[in-house]
Amino acid sequence: MFSMSQELKKAASKGHEKMVTSQEEQAKITEVRGLIGPLSDKESVYCSDASISRYLRSRNWNVKKAAQMLKQSLKWRKEYKPEEIRWEEVAEEAQTGMMYKPNYHDKYGRSVLVMRPCVQKSSSTQGQIKYFVYSIEHAILNLPPHQEQMVWLVDFQGFKLSDISFKVARESAHILQEYYPKQLGLIILYNAPMIFQPFFSMVKPFLETETVNKIKFGYSNNHNTKKIMEDLFDKDNLESAFGGNGDTGVDINKYAERMKEDDNKKHSFWTQAKSISSVAQNAPSDSIRLDAVSDASNTKKIDCSRVPN
Repeated sequence: MFSMSQELKKAASKGHEKMVTSQEEQAKITEVRGLIGPLSDKESVYCSDASISRYLRSRNWNVKKAAQMLKQSLKWRKEYKPEEIRWEEVAEEAQTGMMYKPNYHDKYGRSVLVMRPCVQKSSSTQGQIKYFVYSIEHAILNLPPHQEQMVWLVDFQGFKLSDISFKVARESAHILQEYYPKQLGLIILYNAPMIFQPFFSMVKPFLETETVNKIKFGYSNNHNTKKIMEDLFDKDNLESAFGGNGDTGVDINKYAERMKEDDNKKHSFWTQAKSISSVAQNAPSDSIRLDAVSDASNTKKIDCSRVPN
């Protein structure tokens, strides 16, 4: 039998095998391009082969369904303009440190996003969603080559039901599943109390089966959870709230500076869209930075603890 570490490595290697674009996959990508029609410069950059492949995989390689899903994403991006959101627009939401991107990746190169519901103070649904989208865009921006996924760590220390909103959770799930397909690698709900179970049961019907399978409950007093966290993260980087040796929380002033630097990187990327788009149509699937392909971890093999039905 494989150890858990071996299982994770095996899953990661499978992801890299999928990077090689088969003739059949390339043909389907070409079909999707034909169905979505002419694209603007920004849309051409977004619609790299890697990105289209994600939509195809999300719709089980059904070209028409993938094209329709991609069209809806392009419509949303045109209206919501997620790539144009700047730190100054979300700074108030971020102030408490309820959600942030720590300055490390997991051992598979996936970006990490941390949520701490107990410090949530905002009552603005639109504000919370905007910061959620901003955080996802930055997580994707900072992915290394050949990686496309992110990991969410949710710290339930001090949690109260009043810390979370059903409306925000449902809208966040919709955005993640419809507009960022295949980019969720894993969600670990750490030390979730019993009072969270009814809320999870309410949200679960709005989650796709694949999303539910990527949600794992972990507990600090559980040996298997500790092993999983060690397999996934460098303990010196991982926050103490999740069993690591790092500090929990974020210095919001330093974080603001880092996010502003990322804003500049993001601006540079999209302002170069015109020159990049001229080659994007025929570029290899891993050449467009924001959508580098991998399926790093088959998270169904990661069993931090029991997932409620």
